[in-house]
Amino acid sequence: FFRLFLGAMPLLCALLFGLFLLGTCDDTTHKYEDGEEVMLWANKVGPFNNPLETYEYFSLPLCRPKAGEVNEKFPSLGEALQGDELTEHEDIKIHFKKNVDKEQICAQKISAEEAQTLHDAILQQYWYQFYLDDLPMWATLGKTTEKHDGTKVPYIYLHQHFSLGYNGDRVVVTNLTVENEVPIPLEGGVLYLTYSVKWSESKVPYEQRFRRYLDNQFFEHKIHWFSIFNSFMMVIFLAGLVFTILSRTLKADYQRYARDADDDYDEEKEFTEDSGWKQVHADVFRVPPHPSLFCALVGTGLQLTCLVFAVVLVSIWTVVYTSRGALLTYGIIVWAITSYVAGYFSGSMFATYSAISPVLAPNWIKTMVYTAVLFPGTTMLTVFLMNFVAWGYRSSQAIPFGTMIVMLLIWGFVSFPLVIFGTMVGRHARKESADMPRVSQIPRLIPEKQWYLRRWVFVLCGGILPFGSIFIELYFVFTSFWNYKFYYVYGFMLLVLVILMIVTMCVSIVSIYFQLSAEDHRWPWTAYGLSASTALYMFLYAVYFFFNKTKMTGLLMTTLYFGYMAIFSAAFGIMTGSIGYSSAAIFVRSIYRNVKLD
Repeated sequence: FFRLFLGAMPLLCALLFGLFLLGTCDDTTHKYEDGEEVMLWANKVGPFNNPLETYEYFSLPLCRPKAGEVNEKFPSLGEALQGDELTEHEDIKIHFKKNVDKEQICAQKISAEEAQTLHDAILQQYWYQFYLDDLPMWATLGKTTEKHDGTKVPYIYLHQHFSLGYNGDRVVVTNLTVENEVPIPLEGGVLYLTYSVKWSESKVPYEQRFRRYLDNQFFEHKIHWFSIFNSFMMVIFLAGLVFTILSRTLKADYQRYARDADDDYDEEKEFTEDSGWKQVHADVFRVPPHPSLFCALVGTGLQLTCLVFAVVLVSIWTVVYTSRGALLTYGIIVWAITSYVAGYFSGSMFATYSAISPVLAPNWIKTMVYTAVLFPGTTMLTVFLMNFVAWGYRSSQAIPFGTMIVMLLIWGFVSFPLVIFGTMVGRHARKESADMPRVSQIPRLIPEKQWYLRRWVFVLCGGILPFGSIFIELYFVFTSFWNYKFYYVYGFMLLVLVILMIVTMCVSIVSIYFQLSAEDHRWPWTAYGLSASTALYMFLYAVYFFFNKTKMTGLLMTTLYFGYMAIFSAAFGIMTGSIGYSSAAIFVRSIYRNVKLD
């Protein structure tokens, strides 16, 4: 079975890579002959203040295509997940380098009910999105004017003007402006929609045609650089603190513990000095409560760490923001492939705990199932619940049933088998360490300690410094995702992630040293919790961002915002918790390996 699986691994990876290529490649060469038709695709429409409350463009009563004549572009996995539904706008004919002075799109007859729909849409500041040669264009549906009594009167734009630029045989500039506003006839009537096209030569290189959509002044602001410098100084401070503990405090502890008792020391003084983290050497490697859950969380967190760094590195290497859904598609592929990492580390950790406590050995299957199901299952369930709300609103953000089946197939035939394979390899690769201290049968009593040395204090305070190192970058990430901006400074993100890892590791090591010095051996869950608590502050910041930095309203938008932020925060907490525990585990093994035990 394993040989067959290993033989099929390259094929699986090739299929997944092919899926990525299908998700990012176009059905066009982006080269046109003079007079050749350039298709215009209508994507979505929705209220400006609610970025994820989007609907199919032709859900509005505006020149809908005839039944049976709808030409839809087949979406990639990422496009389907983020709600892109491209439909050809057949009534607007655009040909390469051919100007159009003014042509009628259609004479749209609207009823009183349809007029009310347009009326409400304009009051909610509806915008819509078109794509021409994979370049996006945006425009507002209409505008409002206010009367003396405060009543708002909506006007709809009837004319669409396309300003297009070409460089050789390629389209490099697209722009859409709207004009000719008229009041909406609430009793019903006819709307005559028109369009015009103006082509002009441009010197913009084809490779740089997307740069005009990037907000350089926002993302490359001085405060962005200042946040990096501030985080870097924090890293220096924490690294110095850890170095002090390792080089001075631990050295003094080793000298004290290794000192032979001589006649100059009375028993009381020796008993008083021989205290601290050495006293819990027989309990420090004790199996933590709920070991199957703990191993699954650590393994999943290390998988997410690999996922995040792989996606960021690919985003630096390639220009992912120019292709709809490319980043999301690639992230799903990497998640499926890195399931092996989750299985390997959770399996190897549980094998170590089974060696310490053999009674746990039969529970390795439960650990494997937790690893494969816990995070993806919770995420899929949350998305499914959000889908109920989106389906109720008939929003394009509702994930199609076919896409959900594809996700289940990826999980069932790629992710789950890789978790099983990784668990098997991890269980057989991890052997019991010969120098591991023995664990006593009876746990050592934990002495009373000051309130600031209690575990809940470590957990609540442990996430403050890691969050402080990233919260400015979070502002840029949240703003780009929720305020119609393209995030492209992945070099900044990589640097911030590295700083986050270092800060999390340093905080975890220092906190666990103080906990062990207080003779409290219950460190594994503490190390995980204090590092994962960064997610708590992240979610609180998301709540602040929702009420103070956005104007989102409505049940659909609120559900989608807090649902996705909860998933994002939970994944972030699992990742940082695993990083903190792993660094603390290396630290604990190092100090107890070097101490002289009786």
